Amino acid sequence: MKRLVLGVSLLTLTLFATTSCSKSKKVTSLNPGKKSRTTGAAYAKKGKEGFQVSDFAGQPAGPNMVFIEGGRFTMGTLEEDVTYSRDNIERTVTVASFYMDETEIANIDWLEYLYAVEKDSTREFVLSALPDTTVWANEMSFNDQYVDQYLRYPGFRNYPVVGVSWIQANDYCKWRSNVVNTGLAEKYGNGGKKGGFKLPFGKKNKGAEAVAEVKPTSGRVPIETGINIPDFRLPTEAEWEYAAKGMIGTQYIDENQSNQRIYPWDGSAMRKSKGKNKGQMMANFKRGRGDYAGIAGKLNDHNIITAEVYSFAPNDFGLYNMAGNVNEWVYDLYRPNSYQDFNDLNPIRRSDFQDEAKLYDKENFNSLIDNQMRVYKGGSWNDVAYWLSPGTRRYFAQDSSSANIGFRCAMISVGPQGKRKL
Repeated sequence: MKRLVLGVSLLTLTLFATTSCSKSKKVTSLNPGKKSRTTGAAYAKKGKEGFQVSDFAGQPAGPNMVFIEGGRFTMGTLEEDVTYSRDNIERTVTVASFYMDETEIANIDWLEYLYAVEKDSTREFVLSALPDTTVWANEMSFNDQYVDQYLRYPGFRNYPVVGVSWIQANDYCKWRSNVVNTGLAEKYGNGGKKGGFKLPFGKKNKGAEAVAEVKPTSGRVPIETGINIPDFRLPTEAEWEYAAKGMIGTQYIDENQSNQRIYPWDGSAMRKSKGKNKGQMMANFKRGRGDYAGIAGKLNDHNIITAEVYSFAPNDFGLYNMAGNVNEWVYDLYRPNSYQDFNDLNPIRRSDFQDEAKLYDKENFNSLIDNQMRVYKGGSWNDVAYWLSPGTRRYFAQDSSSANIGFRCAMISVGPQGKRKL
């Protein structure tokens, strides 16, 4: 009997040791171990010949970026469809995790961009990068101070840049990707040249628009190093809408949500419902005919036109001004039926696939829709509350600009979220 008990004990200890050993050998992307788990060959040490596996602490967030955890949500408008467009009917989709700027791109950010391209680009491209400040001009409105001052006067430096087309916003994303990754290569790798970088801009596309051709002269360090971060880009319509609603603040017990959201905050009202600032507006928008801010001495949203990019409280993802201030460009080409054509995983409309431009007959003035129309969302200082609902959508020509459209950048999330600071 003693021998049986002893045999069982030894077997238990052996199984425990085997289990513990197998657990300790479990590898991850962040901790791949010192040798291959399939061949047993040791990974080469740094500076030695052989297959090397770089240290990796996870993808860091880019400057000004906030991590947006992906998931399922109901895409579509929750407001009454007063325009009868029926172009964003509710549909359940899933969006993968990504990163997004916590604020809109501001005038100071665009001035930094202009400074860089003026040093390293063709005159043609520099001119194409200038925002259209005449978007403020109006024969029947005295907006001269904004035409002359809004972009460059220091008092406006942290206000959102406007007068920027969809094409210009994309060029900025390419430039920003190059600058940030070149800086990372200089800081963490051997690929960068000390003392700066050159940006060879200036090629033309079919529409005679000067477009940035971003090719770092020093070259990128290999992607296997994990030093680079993915490119900045405009968010997809689905990403933007998901991030704006910020539904993580409505959850309780597993996957239950207590309510939907018409706006990036709870409730159907535009005013703060409780707390110290009860009664104050939650966003910067046009409150009614001829009413952009309230009355002197008690201006409710404090801004007659745009507001600084950190104005008002952020939503549950930590994003500022996802309703009001300025509308924002998104990546998608506009089609009224995208909601029924979209894939239900990471939906996007890149082109007129399955909904060709010829079906709309713009050439014979039967529609405004063609392959140059891009979606913008969010409502602005010049819009009524209806357009502040994330599900509403409008469109504008990609080479056009407005005093009420700006943008922010996004970036894919690849692998584990990192803790490394840039």
